[in-house]
Amino acid sequence: MNTDFEHGGRVFREAWISGVTTHFPGTPKDGYITPWEDTPDWERASAATVYRQVAEFIEATDGAATRLSPELKGQFVAICWIGQIYARIPEPKPGYVAPWDQLPEWQQKTDIGIFETIEREVAAAKERA
Repeated sequence: MNTDFEHGGRVFREAWISGVTTHFPGTPKDGYITPWEDTPDWERASAATVYRQVAEFIEATDGAATRLSPELKGQFVAICWIGQIYARIPEPKPGYVAPWDQLPEWQQKTDIGIFETIEREVAAAKERA
């Protein structure tokens, strides 16, 4: 995994863990908060790919995608993630590919946070350029 691609995956994973630890009711499963280094390869590649998809979406709209509602931001992350699940798991569990309205509130809030974290990353990179 190249450095930029891995960086995006790490940002995604850290945003996921932050969201889970903030919004999950009770104690989350270990797999939900596994650090990057211990995350399975397929999941790391998926995180990096979704980061790139969100960043490219923001860039392709010249930043206008940041004006989406929080719900739409979260839905975009969820759809991109579901695409990765279908690409990497031949027969995923229904919960892995559930539509937005069937996701638990904690997961919806976490997906919104992921988009907003990537938003900030893209803006910071633009300022540095």
